[in-house]
Amino acid sequence: MSAQDQKVAVITGASQGIGAALVDAYRKLGYAVVATSRTIELSGDAGVVTVRGDIADPATAERVIAAGIKQFGRIDTLVNNAGLFVAKPFTDYTADDYATVTGVNLTGFFRVTQLAVEHMLAQGGGHIINITTSLVDNADSRVPSVLASLTKGGLQSATKSLAIEYATRGIRANAVSPGTVRTPMHPEETHAALAALQPVGRLGEESDIVDAVLYLENAPFVTGEILHVDGGMSAGH
Repeated sequence: MSAQDQKVAVITGASQGIGAALVDAYRKLGYAVVATSRTIELSGDAGVVTVRGDIADPATAERVIAAGIKQFGRIDTLVNNAGLFVAKPFTDYTADDYATVTGVNLTGFFRVTQLAVEHMLAQGGGHIINITTSLVDNADSRVPSVLASLTKGGLQSATKSLAIEYATRGIRANAVSPGTVRTPMHPEETHAALAALQPVGRLGEESDIVDAVLYLENAPFVTGEILHVDGGMSAGH
């Protein structure tokens, strides 16, 4: 296939955990990838362009999308995977907590998605996938997390709104809503306690979330879907 025919995925929060696994998965699908995070290293793969920066800064979003267009000529999929989770009693959140979490989870979604959608409209279609959290649907008194609900809940609602706004213009928008997943975000010593919070009694794996993203990628009639991959968390406790 020519370079212009190769599909291109942009993945945020791509240096470790689910993000890094998504880079590998999209490469296996044959996509070129633009991978971004604050700490990402240069890639030895010609099909992967890395952009180092804080996605909370709109200038990073501009650089990420510009790199994809310059290198590969198009943007087909955007996975808004970058996210912060800070669990604290509501009155313990500081102004810095609020600014940091809303910066990554909301501002970090907003500008890069606007820019990606502009290119998707111009080329006749595309796909946005947001990574949220099942605490949005089913709050848990053992995990006080208002900032996650405020930001990722906003992202979940925005997913549906985008899906409907662009439903007749070839752009789909979906979300994957994980439970607690075994990633570098959670230190090993917390795993047993976190597993006990899941109805199925174990943590999810990165591959569970990747499989869900790939299902949505390959499901042309699915848009506006919030796909829970959470060991039952969204069903109840």
